[in-house]
Amino acid sequence: MHDFEAVIGVEVHAELETQSKMFCSCQVLDVTRAEPNTAVCPVCTGMPGVLPVVNRLAVEYALRVALALQCQVAPVSVFARKNYFYPDLPKGYQISQYEYPLARHGRLLILTTTGERAIGIRRVHLEEDTGKLTHVNQEGQTYSLVDLNRAGIPLLEIVTEPDLQTAEEVRAYAVALRSVLRYLGVNSGDMQKGVLRIEPNISVRRQGSQEFGTRVEIKNLNSFRALERSVAYEIQRQIETLQNGGRIIQETLGWDEGRGVTVTQRVKEQEDDYRYFPEPDLPPLTIEPVWIEQIRQGMPELPVAKYQRFQQQYGLGPYDAEVLTAEKEVADYFEQVLAAAPQASPKVVANWITGELFGLLNQAGQDIATVQISPQALGELIQLVVRAEINQNSAKLVLEEMFTSGEPAARIVVARNLTQISDPDQIADLVSQVLRDNPTQVEAYLGGKEPVLKWLFGRVMQAARGRANPQVIQGELERQLAEMKQG
Repeated sequence: MHDFEAVIGVEVHAELETQSKMFCSCQVLDVTRAEPNTAVCPVCTGMPGVLPVVNRLAVEYALRVALALQCQVAPVSVFARKNYFYPDLPKGYQISQYEYPLARHGRLLILTTTGERAIGIRRVHLEEDTGKLTHVNQEGQTYSLVDLNRAGIPLLEIVTEPDLQTAEEVRAYAVALRSVLRYLGVNSGDMQKGVLRIEPNISVRRQGSQEFGTRVEIKNLNSFRALERSVAYEIQRQIETLQNGGRIIQETLGWDEGRGVTVTQRVKEQEDDYRYFPEPDLPPLTIEPVWIEQIRQGMPELPVAKYQRFQQQYGLGPYDAEVLTAEKEVADYFEQVLAAAPQASPKVVANWITGELFGLLNQAGQDIATVQISPQALGELIQLVVRAEINQNSAKLVLEEMFTSGEPAARIVVARNLTQISDPDQIADLVSQVLRDNPTQVEAYLGGKEPVLKWLFGRVMQAARGRANPQVIQGELERQLAEMKQG
């Protein structure tokens, strides 16, 4: 296996979240929910005598992405007709960009277990989406239904250089690009709904060779897990095929999740098969420099910049910074909690969000955008812990109730009598009582069995109904046991 290396490029198709389609005024609908063929007009079905008009907002969204990927934006780009015949393509061609795309020569930084790496972006261009086919097998009859609601939705295609080499890198690239698109507000990143489609092109060659092998493309991947698994499988399949004297066929593959294998869908077309030519009904798209600069000035802080700032400004480690900045909503939530809990360290706040809060969200199948606990409310809870008004265990119970009820922490603490016991005399009495009630364990500890101390600590905490200050308990236990040892 070490005699070969993989060469991988990735094509991503991202539907842009505009209100209307790319070349007509039809409303963009959620194709997973809307009634089929309810957002269709003569333009997006290619009726004779109609003319397309470019969606300005779609171009603006595309420029945002191009700038975020550090691309060179072309002053003039040209739409072309990509000709092929398929039931979900009502015009018999797709309006896309070919020789003169919107932007070229960008880069995207990815984070893997081996460190940071820049992946080259070959091109970013605009096009329109196709319709949606539903294949039916009913009572022995097989047929397909066509829904044209999706036909004509603005689509952004982002193509990398063949810079990726492993399945892990492909996943890291997909995660990083999805994060950029979501930060920019141009795409929801929902792979299951098909609004973000990630299609790796994979070939293998012998180590040291400069020639590219025959590549295949994998489509219909609806999760990062499927993406990574399919790439890993396909790399191994191609290497084993070549080692056994076989040859790789240029084709489009699908992924069978159940069997964990790639399956042939169709022999892949060559670019010449599409008979590209300039779209006669659309003039060249001219982008004024002043517009580009206006868009640049309105760009948000992007994931990589935020990831680096969280480490520098807050002293977080790479893992915490990566988890907190993967989603813009989480990063914003973290900084708002930090502002509401000025006595807490950034690391403490990060732990509460990525540990306790994420755990509750995962159990409930929710995300940070729908949580009932506001950043200010979580900050107030953390402040109670920092000021030693409640202990860590009580705080976790309070958080669980806040999550389900939306009640503020202070009210829950009072209602459930969870205020922390820190009075030294009260804790000394609790410790004395536990030591008197458990002479066997005390003798074991005094005889050298150090782990018994943890058991005794738990009994004191139980006697305090979980409300005692752990540091005070620990100190008092050690003090009284030391006196008993000396006496």
